[in-house]
Amino acid sequence: MSTAVQAQVLIIGAGPVGVTLANLLGTYGISTLIIERNLDVLDYPRAVGIDDEALRTFQSAGMADAIVRDVIQNVPMRMYTADRRCFAEIQPTTREFGWYRRNLFSQPLGEATLRQGLQRFPHVELRSGVELLDLVQDEQGVLATISDAHGMQSYLAAQYAVGCDGGRSTVREKILKLPYEGKTHPAKWVVIECDGDPLDAPYTALHCEPQRPYVCLALPYGVRRWEFMLFPGEDGEQMLAPAKVRELLREHVADVDALNIIRARVYTHNSRVAGSLVCGRICLAGDAAHITPPWIGQGLNAGLRDAFNLAWKLAWVLQGRMKPALLASYHDERHAHVKAMIDLADLFGAVLSQKNRLLAWCRDKFFLAIKDIPRVRDYVLQMKFKPMPSFHSQAVMQGDPRNRDDLVGRMFLQSLVETGEGEVMRLDDLCGSRFTLLSWRCDVLPAATVDPDLRRRMQAFGCDYLQGVRSRSGARGVPLTGSGTVIQDHENKLNAWFKEKGVDWVLLRPDRFIAAAGRADDAPAVMQLFLDRVAC
Repeated sequence: MSTAVQAQVLIIGAGPVGVTLANLLGTYGISTLIIERNLDVLDYPRAVGIDDEALRTFQSAGMADAIVRDVIQNVPMRMYTADRRCFAEIQPTTREFGWYRRNLFSQPLGEATLRQGLQRFPHVELRSGVELLDLVQDEQGVLATISDAHGMQSYLAAQYAVGCDGGRSTVREKILKLPYEGKTHPAKWVVIECDGDPLDAPYTALHCEPQRPYVCLALPYGVRRWEFMLFPGEDGEQMLAPAKVRELLREHVADVDALNIIRARVYTHNSRVAGSLVCGRICLAGDAAHITPPWIGQGLNAGLRDAFNLAWKLAWVLQGRMKPALLASYHDERHAHVKAMIDLADLFGAVLSQKNRLLAWCRDKFFLAIKDIPRVRDYVLQMKFKPMPSFHSQAVMQGDPRNRDDLVGRMFLQSLVETGEGEVMRLDDLCGSRFTLLSWRCDVLPAATVDPDLRRRMQAFGCDYLQGVRSRSGARGVPLTGSGTVIQDHENKLNAWFKEKGVDWVLLRPDRFIAAAGRADDAPAVMQLFLDRVAC
């Protein structure tokens, strides 16, 4: 076999999660090699929904604007009773994290854009037509045995590996031999897509009809998707025959024979999560780590959260900034939240795909009755039922009385801010791919009183200091100054947040989760404790 190729991180699988992870690692300056057994992006009907957290992830990778060019943003979701009455239209108005919460895209287009993003980095390489045969690890790194499209075998060496190779993951099943706990749902679904959208329905519609539950939605560039539940005795492959496909569509389209059907495929819904997401120097992400039914559109989004959480931790460990043991926090932070999202998706699926007519009638009466109760309606329509991540791990600061544990481990808002040069930009773009200590209307690290060693430790750890002030709060034409970089609250959102929470500063991780928070006088001591806990 040929000589091993060196990389800091080896990613197995170039689907959207693997390529997003590679883009993030490229941004952090980590040499990365991705291998993918397929020669090109698969042109299947696949994931279609991306949420605000996913777009924030792409933003951190420098790819959000490119992705959004092919995205329909702020798409409503409607739910219909068995007799086709709309009982809920979900269209969240919040842009807490800087983006709309419900957006539709084409996964093949999105994957192609993400792959183009890799070309920005000379230290990131994608190799297609390469299959993983074996993967071993020791205290120094990992060694992969691979085979190319011609059957030629070789070795690849890296310091860490991440399995992003899908629900039938070679890394999880054959290498790590981890349990994939959960269940496979008995009903299969036929997914059909056509171009030249024949319907004027710019929303996602969940039709809870016992005779055959189905989903209908509009995708970018005139593509329309239907997803139909199959019943026991209906053979999935037979249902893909052109005549059967048109039979399924006949009552939903005026002229079914005029449709140009471009894709049709049978899918099985699964609810599963791997027993561990970190095994030594090998991690799992995306479908290799967990699979979620599509009812709340969180399958791909969960994988993108994995990438955002894992990328900076790998980078900080590899660059000698963070203790290697802290990589275990990836499992601690992601496993519990993934399980919560799967449980919610299972609940939605059980309620909305009900085939028993009596139970469906009771469900519809219940939903029609509560839709006029303001608090309940707002809870549903603003998607407040969605479990938000809340971390308790060694990668956040908790347990000190000077620190606000109730805020730590939660994602921080993103608003527009204004720099000293008058440039208005998103907060994350200003923070970049680093930690950020953000204070509000105070200097928590005054040069006159703070030990200079703390500032040196922060710099070595990859942490910048921003001081936020109210918009137009200084004298006209006079630069605002402080011991940190001063920014103005362009939208008045930071002022509202800090006032509500009652803190003077927050420490933001590169994935925009709060690592620590507290009052001004306590900032130096809490920062020292946090660095003692996590920094090398």
